[in-house]
Amino acid sequence: MGTSNYLKKISVWDADAARHILSRSLFGFTKDDVTFALTKTLDDFVDNYLLQDLTEPAAPQYNGADWVTLPNNVTNQTSYTNWFRSMVYWWYNLMITQGYSLREKMVLFLHNHFVSEYNTVQIPQLMYIQNKLFRQYAFGNFIDLTKKVTIDSAMLIYLNGNVSTGSAPNENYARELQELFTLGIGNYTEDDIKNMALALTGWQVNGGSLTSFFTQSRWANKSKTIYGKTGNYTYDQAVDLIFSEKTIPASEFLCRKLYKEFAYYEPNTDYITQLAAVMRNNNFNLKPVLSTMLKSEYFHSVDIRGARIKPPVEFLLSSLKQLSITYSNNDLPNYIRTTADSLQQSLFNPPDVRGWEGQRKWISTITYPNRNVYTDALVNGKTYNSINYKMNVLAYARSYPNSENAVQFVEDVTKQLIQFPLSQARKDSLLSTMLDGTVVGNWTTYSPGADTRLQKLFKALMRLPEFQLS
Repeated sequence: MGTSNYLKKISVWDADAARHILSRSLFGFTKDDVTFALTKTLDDFVDNYLLQDLTEPAAPQYNGADWVTLPNNVTNQTSYTNWFRSMVYWWYNLMITQGYSLREKMVLFLHNHFVSEYNTVQIPQLMYIQNKLFRQYAFGNFIDLTKKVTIDSAMLIYLNGNVSTGSAPNENYARELQELFTLGIGNYTEDDIKNMALALTGWQVNGGSLTSFFTQSRWANKSKTIYGKTGNYTYDQAVDLIFSEKTIPASEFLCRKLYKEFAYYEPNTDYITQLAAVMRNNNFNLKPVLSTMLKSEYFHSVDIRGARIKPPVEFLLSSLKQLSITYSNNDLPNYIRTTADSLQQSLFNPPDVRGWEGQRKWISTITYPNRNVYTDALVNGKTYNSINYKMNVLAYARSYPNSENAVQFVEDVTKQLIQFPLSQARKDSLLSTMLDGTVVGNWTTYSPGADTRLQKLFKALMRLPEFQLS
C-alpha cells in the first residue's frame, strides 16, 4: 500500500468492519450492536453515533447526596474512600451503558494522557472535576483542553503547580507538559522547561471551593524565552507557543498516542504523519482526526484487527457485555474494581505520571491467570455480597440462529466473541470441548447436560490468548 493511501476510507462496510470498530470504540458489544451498526452507513455510524456530542451525565451520588457538592474538610476525610469508590463505580457504569459512543474510551485515553493520581491528590472531588473536563473535551479542541488541564486543581496538586511561584518556580509540570503531554523528548530544551515553568506560576488551589485561582504576586512578571520567542508570557500564552512554534511535533506526538491506543502498539510513521496533517488542518480538534482514523482503510487492515491486548478495565467490562450479564447496583462494580486492581489497572491511580504503558505490559504470569479466574466465574457463577452473577449459557447460545448446528454455532460464536481470526485447529478443539464426547449429529441445546457442555465451551473460549485481543 502506498503512503498516499493510508487515510483512504475503507470500501467495504460489513460485519467484520463493524465488529472491529465496535471493539475499539466501546467497552464491549453484542450481536445486536453489530446488526444496528450495519443499518447505518459507515459515515453515519461513525460521525453521528460514535462521535456524537452527548449531554453531560449526572454527577456521582453517595448516600443519596449530590457527590460533588459534599463538604470538603478534615472531618469528612474519613469518608473519602467511600466517596472515591462511588466515583469509580459511577465511571464503570458510564463505560458499560454509554450506548454507541466513543466518549468514555476517549475519557480513559485522556486520563492516561494527562495523568493525575488520586493517591497523590487525595481529594476525590478534584479527580471528578478533572474527569468531567476530559469528558467535555473528549472530541473537542486539544489546545483548549491543554490550557484547562494546566490550571486544573488536581493537576496543580499532582505536579506541584500550586506551590510554584515566580521566586521559586517548580519545573515538574513544565517538564511533563512538554515531555509527556504535548511534544515528546527532543523537541524542547532545559531552558524551555525553566522559562515555561516561570510562565505557569501564580496558580493555587482553594480546597474549600474545589477551584483554582490566580495570584498576581506569585507570578513571574518578567520576560521569558520559549522556543526562541521572548515575551512576558502567561500560562495560556505559553501553551499557545507549544502549538504554534512546535506544531508538527505536537500533532505527530498526539497522533502517535491516539494510534497506539486505538490502532496498534507499534507506530506506522507514514500513517501518523498523514493523520497529524489532518489534526493541524483542523486546528487540533479531535473529532475530525478520530473520524478519519476509524474510517481509514489501514485502520481496518488485517494487521490491525485483533492485534490489541485489551486493557483490564476493557477486558472486564466487555466480557460482561458480550455475555449479556447485567446488573443494577454497585455490587458488581465493586467486584470489578477489586479485580481490576489485581490486573494492575486501578482507575484514577495510574502507576506514575507516564500512565499505563499497556499492550504486553497487561499480561504476566500473575495477571493472565487472574483474567481466567474472572471469566470462569462469569460462566460458573460468582457470588459477591450475596448477589449471584452468572451467564445464562442456554439463553445466550439460543440467541444464535445456528445454535442447534454444533459446527456452525462454534463458528458463529467465536467470530462474535473473538476479534483475532482463529485457526481451524482452535475451532475444532472448541467444538470437541463443547461436544464433550457426543457426536456432532446429536448436538442440541435441549439435550440433558447441554448447559454443562456450553459452560465448558465458554470457559475454554475465554481462556484462549486470542480472547485477550480486540
